[in-house]
Amino acid sequence: MKNYPVEKNQEIEVEILDLSHEGNGIAKVDGYLLFIENTLPKEKIVAKVLKVGNKFGFAKAIKFLETSPDRQELPNEALLRTGIAPLSHLSYDKQLVFKQQQVENVLTKIAKLNVPVLPPIGMEQPFGYRNKAQIPVQKIHGELTTGFYRKNSHTLVPIEDFYIQDPQIDQAIIKIRNILQRFNVKAYNEEAHEGFLRHIVVRRGHHSGEMMVVLVTRKPKFFKGEEIATVIHDEIPEVVSVIQNINEEKTNVILGEFGRVLYGKETIEDQLLGKTFQISAKSFYQVNTEMTEVLYQKAFEMAALQPDDVVVDAYAGIGTIGISLADKVSEVLGMEVIPEAVNDAKANAKRNGVENVHYFVGKAEKIMPQWLREGIQPTVVFVDPPRKGLDASFIETTAAVSPERIIYISCNPATLARDLALFSEQGYETKQVQPVDLFPQTTHVECVVLLQRQ
Repeated sequence: MKNYPVEKNQEIEVEILDLSHEGNGIAKVDGYLLFIENTLPKEKIVAKVLKVGNKFGFAKAIKFLETSPDRQELPNEALLRTGIAPLSHLSYDKQLVFKQQQVENVLTKIAKLNVPVLPPIGMEQPFGYRNKAQIPVQKIHGELTTGFYRKNSHTLVPIEDFYIQDPQIDQAIIKIRNILQRFNVKAYNEEAHEGFLRHIVVRRGHHSGEMMVVLVTRKPKFFKGEEIATVIHDEIPEVVSVIQNINEEKTNVILGEFGRVLYGKETIEDQLLGKTFQISAKSFYQVNTEMTEVLYQKAFEMAALQPDDVVVDAYAGIGTIGISLADKVSEVLGMEVIPEAVNDAKANAKRNGVENVHYFVGKAEKIMPQWLREGIQPTVVFVDPPRKGLDASFIETTAAVSPERIIYISCNPATLARDLALFSEQGYETKQVQPVDLFPQTTHVECVVLLQRQ
């Protein structure tokens, strides 16, 4: 048996020294780390040890002896327990400082880059911003219940005010849940892999107000599905699209392959930087519209776009970046692996009367060399990859195409740092790093980075 300086259920007085990248307070007992949620640096607390592991343990604060001046009133403790808003106990100006430090840490440790990280651009109202919600459903005490899973578990914590979501979406979820309860729709049981309704997904256009509701079900046959969808529209007139998405797998992936329209149209519309975009159920669309506009404007400014530039929009999604900058450049070539997104992108270009933008289905590392052989020479490449960042082969291909400037938009500082180090090996220097806070109250941060060919 190993001897640890603490044991389970022990109560111990500690001082919080720092915050982890997940937003938990860090205390040390004889060099042994304890992670404690809802605590902040310089706070003195009595903690109860919950779990003891080889290298670190977890505890909870049961009494505060000294609190931090940076602490802000918690709207709801469930936001911390579920990980929805793990920084909601920290004042917003200090959240921005925390995020700047996170980006600086990974750039120096992982990428070994000595590049100044600019102070993050924050929101004036840092809550109620999410334009999309994906809410699990469970049966609790015989009732259809919506909320969010407790951290590291699939125990549902009932929540009605999600704080960081558009309040109209929160209200819609309650109404939709109550309609489904009236129709006696059965909630999915994950352990037994039985029952019917898995998730309620709601998207709302920030500027348009249009709503889409996606009901994720375990089976295709939806008894009274169309009738339910019509009632949802009648009770929430902003809902112009109700989709059934079918996910028969035993998985924690939310959306399945196939969907069908139960009411209205297949897409909703929203505006971004004065252009109109159609968004389908599976399309990627940034969840914070207000700050996405700030992010894109910053990215275009960094790119120093010229009228004769040929721009590649890799990971183009529904075309938001390419279409927004098209009137500043000669031509935009976009690619994306999801065919539905490419269809949306093409429709969005047409709808906005943009004729110098062309979209293709496929991976950039296959398509770009082909363009090079055809004599197409991009001057600027925009990349906005998912959290896992870029494939090494993509980085090599992009460097081989040798654009003058690369604009990297990242939602994960760790994979960003790894990729910047690889770009550096290929002769691209990181010139500027600007964090933009698309995810207030959470530990996530978006960055836009300018790379220049040496």
